Amino acid sequence: MAGTKYELVEANERGHYPIPALGVELGIWSGRYQNLELPWLRWWDSKGNLLTTSEERLETTELLLAQESQKAERERQRAEKLAEKLRAMGIDPEE
Repeated sequence: MAGTKYELVEANERGHYPIPALGVELGIWSGRYQNLELPWLRWWDSKGNLLTTSEERLETTELLLAQESQKAERERQRAEKLAEKLRAMGIDPEE
């Protein structure tokens, strides 16, 4: 909308429709949302980055936390193996 009139806007090089006053673009995204695999109308920033939903951000956070937990467990197991080797050599790893 320009002033009080709507105007036709051409798609940009990404196929999105920019809304400069809001600093966003509107475009089609194909993927799974609410258990449906369809093309969806989604918001993008002015640089072409998809603006994620709160559900997507939560999924990403949960995935990162799970990865960090797995990494911590691997490190714990590694430390325990090293401690066992030290004990076998007669060295107390706690000292």
